[in-house]
This record gives sequence, structure tokens and C-alpha cells, in this order.
Amino acid sequence: MRILLVEDDETLADGLSRSLAEDGFDLTVATTGTYADSALRTQDYDLVILDLGLPDIDGREVLRLLRARKSPVPVLILTARDRLDDRIGGLELGADDYMTKPFELRELEARVRALIRRSHGGFGHDIVCGPLVLNTLDRQVHVNGEPLLLPSREYGVLEALLLQAGRVVSKDRIALRLASGGDELADNAIEVYVHRLRRRLDDLGIRIRTVRGLGYLLERPAVSEAERAADE
Repeated sequence: MRILLVEDDETLADGLSRSLAEDGFDLTVATTGTYADSALRTQDYDLVILDLGLPDIDGREVLRLLRARKSPVPVLILTARDRLDDRIGGLELGADDYMTKPFELRELEARVRALIRRSHGGFGHDIVCGPLVLNTLDRQVHVNGEPLLLPSREYGVLEALLLQAGRVVSKDRIALRLASGGDELADNAIEVYVHRLRRRLDDLGIRIRTVRGLGYLLERPAVSEAERAADE
């Protein structure tokens, strides 16, 4: 799970980054609104934590530009501005939640997890797909209760596809998730990782389909009548 933290207070940003990283999140820190806007135009994030009082453009302008691009990424405003008009204005611009400083770290972490769960269909830390379970917190994958060891890049591809199961995910979007550490990817790298995953998942009834010119689509295994009856 990738988070963009937009905060110009370096001490606060460092503390939040360390805490959220311990929870398994991948943090990028932006100390200016200009950098934040550029990052949001070129990178793929699961959540934005946004301060309003930035040294260049106001955080509300960052939010306005983000929503003008029709981006659905959840935004949690974290600011010292505590007037009712500020809170209402932020929510009306498209923020999903609003917290004022000072704040309790445990509450912030709980709101972060809740927003990400909501944006991805309400799951907890586990994403279940047939006999496969991927835990986004500890980055572990199990099949029928047994661990499935994946290299980090293959795990990243699998997580990206599972989060959007049943929908096409572009190669560029997958590449952005994998490049969070700053490493460059070869042009055919995504194809290689997808090919390796296909070999691992085919026997589980989980298919990764190539949609020519668009990207990849992960198909969930078919549910038998007996399994459907059991769920009901």
C-alpha cells in the first residue's frame, strides 16, 4: 500500500513515515504542494495524507487539481486549521476525511486503514482469491494455508492485480507501483513477472489474462454450486 504524505514539517513527516512504514505502508514524502501535485500526476498511490499550510501552493489547491483530474485516490487532510469553514471546505473539495493537529497517532493510523479498506471494497489486511490469501500488512501469500514465497517484484504485481481483480490494470500502473523504490524497470520486466505468476497461479484456477493494448486482468476462480450454497 503506497501513501503520499504531503507535509512540510520535517520532524512530523519523519515520525509519521516511520510509524506508517512499521505498519507495512510504503511512504513517499512531499514537502511542497508543487512536488505533491507532480507526484500525483505521475505516480499511483493508495492514499494521500495532505497538509493544507504548505510553503508554496495551498494544500486545497493540490486537492482541487487532483479531483479535477477525476482521481479517486482517498485523501485525508491533516492540518492545524480547525475552523468549521476549513473542515467543510476541505470535504466539499473532495477530501475523504479531516483531522486537526495535534492528533493521536493511533487514531490517524486507524483512519488511514479505514480509508484504504473502503477504497478497495472494504477488505481488512487479507485479500482472498479462491485458495489464495494475500496479507497486505505482512506481505505474505498463502495457498490453502501453506506459504507461497514470492520475490518482491512478483508480489507487487500480484497485489496490484488482486486489488483490482476483475478489472484491467495497465502495465504502466503496475510499473509505477513496482518503481516506488526508485529502481528502473526494463521495458519487458512486467511481462516477465506476469509470465512467472501465471505459472504459479494456473493450477489454482486463477487466471491472468492479457488485454491487448490495455493491460492485464486477474480472473477469480469459478465458484462451484456447492461452494455458493455453503456461503448462503
